[in-house]
Amino acid sequence: MQPTPDFDPGRLAKSLLRRSRQGALATLMAGSGDPYCSLVNLASHPDGSPILLISRLALHTRNILADSRVSLMLDERAAGDPLEGARIMLSGRAEQADVEKDLLQRRYLNAHPSAETFVLFKDFSFFRIIPAGTHLVAGFGRIVDLEPGQFLTDLAGAEDLLAAEEGAVEHMNADHRDAMGLYATKLLGAAEGDWRCTGCDPEGLDMQDDDQTALRLDFPERVTTGTALRKMLVRLVGEARAKVD
Repeated sequence: MQPTPDFDPGRLAKSLLRRSRQGALATLMAGSGDPYCSLVNLASHPDGSPILLISRLALHTRNILADSRVSLMLDERAAGDPLEGARIMLSGRAEQADVEKDLLQRRYLNAHPSAETFVLFKDFSFFRIIPAGTHLVAGFGRIVDLEPGQFLTDLAGAEDLLAAEEGAVEHMNADHRDAMGLYATKLLGAAEGDWRCTGCDPEGLDMQDDDQTALRLDFPERVTTGTALRKMLVRLVGEARAKVD
């Protein structure tokens, strides 16, 4: 059965990648090749690919170092029957951070501030999953296989925005928490909370509250510079204020 015309599988897969803070990681047992599954915390790279902070003492890390092929399942954790919620099964390879270590660390700690202590432990390292594809299940007639280009964010030409991201996130959290609250409650329909920014990219803004509830605010059009980002955030806060009762 073909998906309905109003179904945008790429957008849903992107949203799950950005909003997920935990997932089920499947690795291959070193030696036997048997499947092994574990629960991991995660964040997202600016292109949407998953970031992990894992210990070499953990079995899943030892498996990855022997064979980098992995699978990661993310789901919406819907109320009621969990099988009614959307989920993706992402396949790819887990690569240890090298030149992007600072970026991965910053974005991971924005999503998981309590993990700051683990960064100091010598056995912990950052890994990024480079996706080969994903299988999306979002209900009857909504099962789709996607290529990376359909669910990852294209960062080409966005170097200025990426360079400005760290300062933009700090500025929003230090001086514009009221705007974050308006984005969450008026544009995304979320409950009141202490919403803060965890990252931004050409396609949107990521937020979460103290309960680690994560939201994704999609931009109406792509932004590639710090100046364009500022204009977009001002525009969106104006739209949010216009919705205030």
